[in-house]
Amino acid sequence: MNKKRMIKVTEPVISLPNVHSIGVIGDPGCEGLGTYNMKVYAGALEETAKDDITLIAGDLVPAGTKHYYNTIREITESLTENDVYSLRGNHDTGDYADYFGRKNYALLAENFALIVLDNAARTFEEEGLSLMAEVLSKEDVDQAILAFHIPVPNNFISNCVSQEEFDRLRQAYEPWRDKVKYLLCGHVHSRFEDEVDGIALICTGGGGAMIEDVSKDIRACDVEHHVVHFYEENGQLKYQIANLSEDCYGREREDGVLRQKLEETVQGELMAHFKYLMFADRARRRGMDRIANLFQALAASEYYHARNFYSVLDRPAPFRESVETYVPGEEFEYQHLYKMVAKYAEEHESPLTEQAYTGAAAAEKEHAALLKKASHIEEFDERILYVCPICGYVMTGTTVMERCPVCGGPKKQYEIYE
Repeated sequence: MNKKRMIKVTEPVISLPNVHSIGVIGDPGCEGLGTYNMKVYAGALEETAKDDITLIAGDLVPAGTKHYYNTIREITESLTENDVYSLRGNHDTGDYADYFGRKNYALLAENFALIVLDNAARTFEEEGLSLMAEVLSKEDVDQAILAFHIPVPNNFISNCVSQEEFDRLRQAYEPWRDKVKYLLCGHVHSRFEDEVDGIALICTGGGGAMIEDVSKDIRACDVEHHVVHFYEENGQLKYQIANLSEDCYGREREDGVLRQKLEETVQGELMAHFKYLMFADRARRRGMDRIANLFQALAASEYYHARNFYSVLDRPAPFRESVETYVPGEEFEYQHLYKMVAKYAEEHESPLTEQAYTGAAAAEKEHAALLKKASHIEEFDERILYVCPICGYVMTGTTVMERCPVCGGPKKQYEIYE
């Protein structure tokens, strides 16, 4: 069995007679190659494995150095189940050609062509435009996708190439305009579909980078991470958007040894996070702000380590269904667990432990109530939340008191979240 790999393109035109579909992943690596983002990319690769080949629509890496290119190649070739091609994005600078070869090229599939054009510097190269014209002029090419990284002018966003550049592109394909079925781009960390010059434009940037608000019409809350499938149906080239679930990749947590080690590591990192925060508080009280800043920075680092490890384990429900999944844990704590331990502590003359569990139980009860309310996400209207830093009790803007009802901590010390 041939090993699937990231292809280094060395010829301007490549014939792929057995290819009938292409999966497209946009912008997997421009925000960094950390585990948290790469989980989305891993899920995207699993989804595009349904196609004959995969195309990455630019921004494989945050910066074009050998270190990042080696990293993305190693991750990709460990996970992919088909050959992966790429086009150059604005982050894919430096050593791109050493790893992925030509910046302008064409793939001739069974019944369509994919023409890759480099516009990472916001201009289309003459080499690419000439190649496009050559391929479109072929009698056996009836339908084509023009793929590039930065969008052409459209009805949704202004982050695109100039009208002058689009005019150059349009002039080059105009004699064969009827053959151009799709304009495909990335760059924008979102997704939209439009029509430009009578041709369908598909912008996809949901293969790893965090989804962003890109306009008043295209909000992050309305767009999921996703890939695009192009495929033939009755001789026609069509496409379909496939959203990725937040639990889009889970292969590695199925390994029992890895799962146990990951769980242990998450616990260790979170304990270090907590210890560093506590020491930062101690340093701050003594006026040692530089030491406090150091330990707060270390605490943040340990949290992000824990997040990366936990992301491999995590099996989140869809976002709008997720809030209510936290309610049973909070209810179990205040209804059963904390009462049981507090009673044991009382019987064994351990008043501080009893106090800690009793106070926490009161807070967990309030947590459960707030989470139940927040499970109706669009209706949740609490704008200000207060947390007592002494015992952790949570209050809303309508219930806040001058002193914490659990421990008596003063209002002036409450942490405010608004």
